[in-house]
Amino acid sequence: MDGSREKQFTLADLALHLEAELEGPPDAILTGVNGIEAATEQQLTFLANPRYTSAAAATRAGAILVGPSTAPLRTPILRVKDPYLAFARAVALFYEAPKFVPGIHPTAVLAPSARIGERAHIGPYVVVMEDVQVGPDAVLLPHCVLYPGVRAGRNLLMHAHAVVREHCTLGDNVIIQSGAIIGADGFGFARQPSGGWLKIPQSGKVTLGHSVEVQANACVDRASVGETSIGSGTKIDNLVQVGHGSTIGADTLLCAQVGLAGSTTIGDRVILAGQVGVAGHCSVGDGVVATAQSGIPGDVPAGMTVSGYPAVENRQWLKSVAAANRLPGLLRNLKRERK
Repeated sequence: MDGSREKQFTLADLALHLEAELEGPPDAILTGVNGIEAATEQQLTFLANPRYTSAAAATRAGAILVGPSTAPLRTPILRVKDPYLAFARAVALFYEAPKFVPGIHPTAVLAPSARIGERAHIGPYVVVMEDVQVGPDAVLLPHCVLYPGVRAGRNLLMHAHAVVREHCTLGDNVIIQSGAIIGADGFGFARQPSGGWLKIPQSGKVTLGHSVEVQANACVDRASVGETSIGSGTKIDNLVQVGHGSTIGADTLLCAQVGLAGSTTIGDRVILAGQVGVAGHCSVGDGVVATAQSGIPGDVPAGMTVSGYPAVENRQWLKSVAAANRLPGLLRNLKRERK
C-alpha cells in the first residue's frame, strides 16, 4: 500500500500479532495490505461484509482475515473475531507514518510567553501566540496557528493549515487534520430594530477531550458563552459543522458533512452517518445511530436507529419507503377501477 516501506511478516507472525487462528502455511511471507479485489500474492486483505464473499473466493491475496463462521477458502486464512478491526491493526503493522525530528524551524513565530513541551517539532511558518501551553511531543506542521491562551496536552498533532482559536483546550493525543478550525466564531446574530443583524460576541471556547480527531476542513465553533465540548475518543470527519454551544459525548462518530446546529447535545457512542442534520437545542441519546441524510428536528431517545426526514425509527422508515414505492401502481389500479 502507498506509504508503506519494505516490512514483511510471516503468516505465523501475523497470527501472533493479530491474535488470529491460522489456516495456512506459517512461513509464507507478506509485505503489505490491500483491498480484497486489488490485493496481490504478497498482500493481506480482509472479509467483513458478506457481499464480498464471491470476491474473497476469487482474490489473489496471500492471506485473508475472516470471521469465526466463514467457510474455508483456497486462500490462507487468518480467523479472528472482528476482521475489520484486525485489518486496521494489520495496516498499522505494515505502514510507517512520517516521523518528524524535534526542533523549531527558523520561520516559525513563537511568542515569548508560549510554553511548548519537550521534543516538539515546530514546522515552517507556524505561529504560536501569547500564553499558549502545549505538552511534550507535539508536532505542528507548516502554517498551523495557535491563538492566545490555547492549552493542549501531550502528543498534539496538527497538520498543515490547521487552526486553534483563543482559549480553546485540547486533551492528550489530539489530531487536527489540515484546514480544520477549532474555535471559530459561532453563528450568532441578533435582529436589530432596523432589520440588520448585530453580531453576538462569541466569548466562550471549545474543549476537546483526549484522543479526539478532527478531520480536514471541519469546523467546531466556539460558544457565545460557556463552551462547546467534544468528549474523549470522538472522531469528527471531513466537512463537519459543530455549532456553538453543542455538547458531544465520548466515542461518538460524526461522518462527512454532518451538521449540528447550536446547543445540540449528542450522547456517547452515537453514529451520525453522512449528511445527517440535527436541529438546534435537540438531544440525541447514547448509542443512537442516524443513517445517511437523516434530518433530526427533535429529541431522540437512547439506543434508537433513525432514518429519513423527519427522522423516525429505521424500520418504520423502511416500511414508509416501501409503501411510497407502491403508490404509482396503486394509483394506476384506482384509475382502472373508476373507468
